[in-house]
Amino acid sequence: MKILVTGGTVFASRYTAEFFAGRGHEVYVLNRGSKPQSPNVRHICADRYSLGDTLKQYSFDAVLDVTSYNANDVRTLNEALGDFGSYIFVSSSAVYPETLPQPFREDMECGANSIWGAYGTDKLAAENWLRENVPNAYILRPPYLCGAMNNLCREAFVFECAELGRLFFVPKNGQMRLQFCDIGDMCRFMELLLEKQPEQRVFNVGYSETVTVEEWVRLCYAVLGREPELRFVGADVPQRSYFPFYDYEYVLDVEAMRGIMPDLTPLPDSLRRSYEWYRDNRGLIVRKPLLDFIAANLE
Repeated sequence: MKILVTGGTVFASRYTAEFFAGRGHEVYVLNRGSKPQSPNVRHICADRYSLGDTLKQYSFDAVLDVTSYNANDVRTLNEALGDFGSYIFVSSSAVYPETLPQPFREDMECGANSIWGAYGTDKLAAENWLRENVPNAYILRPPYLCGAMNNLCREAFVFECAELGRLFFVPKNGQMRLQFCDIGDMCRFMELLLEKQPEQRVFNVGYSETVTVEEWVRLCYAVLGREPELRFVGADVPQRSYFPFYDYEYVLDVEAMRGIMPDLTPLPDSLRRSYEWYRDNRGLIVRKPLLDFIAANLE
């Protein structure tokens, strides 16, 4: 297939581009050219907000929109496209209000989430624009993404602490639950959507099982063959100051996805791949001053 991937330079969009190129597809990436490009992809150098006729000359079998954040993003891209077949938009689980009963299902009414704020409502606005204007588009709602090329300060932060043999600070009693989606699994699912073209248009994606934050930290340390020494931090300390996730737990119902793709990458394998990438790309991590806060307030 001839595939357009928006972005293509960091984490989810770069992995997506390389995944489909590795499957033998003709992959084009759309970005401004400010970062190194992946091998085996074709670069369309342009600002997505001033595309003009840049894309009109192309015809794509699929558009994989990994980098749109709001309705204007999807509108300007679609208005600039020439002919295309399938369209897949990577949205977010942030479109579900935290007041809904869990697990969140795709057929639930979406709206504002007080934890995610504008990020969630903007993603929802993008979804709504697509429903009205590209009714055959597929919409994916992942929880936290993990795996190779993850340049966010999440598992990378734990890996760094494990390498340094640091005491690790865990919020409250360590039982807050997290749900993840391996980036490779999300790409495999996109590939299956393009192949099977199911009638359902919106899918939660990710692992069926959640893990506690304590379990997640231990899994990250285990990648390095180490066991963490944990210290639990009370609720009076702002969690995001020392830990890479919000004080918010939720669960997505992913049964529709599992009906199409039952076999997922085990979380320990996903974390191992993340560490292998991190080990060779430390300078690409978007760092946060978590260790500074810990040194000043917790140690």
